[in-house]
Amino acid sequence: MQQHTLERSGIGLRSPHVRELLDSKANIGFLEAHSENYFGGGQPRKLLKQISEMYPVTLHGVGLSLGRADGLDEEHIRQIKSLVEDMNPVFVSDHLTWSGYSHIHVPDLLPIPFINEALDVFAAHVLEFQDKIGRQIIVENPSNYLAFANLDYTETEFLNALVDRTGCGLLLDINNIAVSAHNLGYYALSYIKDIKDDGRVKQFHLAGYQVNELEDGGKIYLDTHGKPVYPEVWELYAYALRRFGDVPTLIEWDADIPALDVLIAEAAKADDVRTRVKGERHDRAA
Repeated sequence: MQQHTLERSGIGLRSPHVRELLDSKANIGFLEAHSENYFGGGQPRKLLKQISEMYPVTLHGVGLSLGRADGLDEEHIRQIKSLVEDMNPVFVSDHLTWSGYSHIHVPDLLPIPFINEALDVFAAHVLEFQDKIGRQIIVENPSNYLAFANLDYTETEFLNALVDRTGCGLLLDINNIAVSAHNLGYYALSYIKDIKDDGRVKQFHLAGYQVNELEDGGKIYLDTHGKPVYPEVWELYAYALRRFGDVPTLIEWDADIPALDVLIAEAAKADDVRTRVKGERHDRAA
């Protein structure tokens, strides 16, 4: 699979920043739009089209529910296909989760058991989705707060198998890895090591988590996307860059959204880490 190289890191496209991004070209690599915000046309769709003519754009879905057991929503796929044709995004992504069944939808990304039946469902849906929009998609690892018992796969085995069966790519959310590793008690570095290094990792996400104190004295990490990237996540990110190479990177910030300059500065930090790791790789090769 060919690896895209967006040399500058990007940020999520959020409505408070649209006019500023249109009025003056920002020093960022690309913008990621949540697909569902632009279904049905209207002014938001027109503004996204203008944005896509100034910046590379990726489309990140949160509502298709790839893990649902009753088949994908045909109208949802049609809307995404229309967006893809209009915006020509660099990547189209979605999540290793489910959020709907029949006519019931929940505003959250729900966990799945890593079992053979779930892999069959995901593989069939990814293949269908890719076929209907005419291109590869990339799938993001979840943030986890509980673990199922009696599984057939670890999460990384499940992700690797999904790529092997469908030809999709992976969007590794480094913050999600840190959150899940803390909550479920495994080593984040081992998770990254267990993902195959053969070009399947197409993009990284970075974000800030929230730490909540529990009554028993423990802590739970929440994937809130409402803070700067933590040092722990920067360290994991550098490790992932060393393993997978210089992968396009995006800063996510969805709650308590700061000024555009704050997001651009976070993206610049990611660029600094990318530059440092590239220098390390060059020194080792010399």
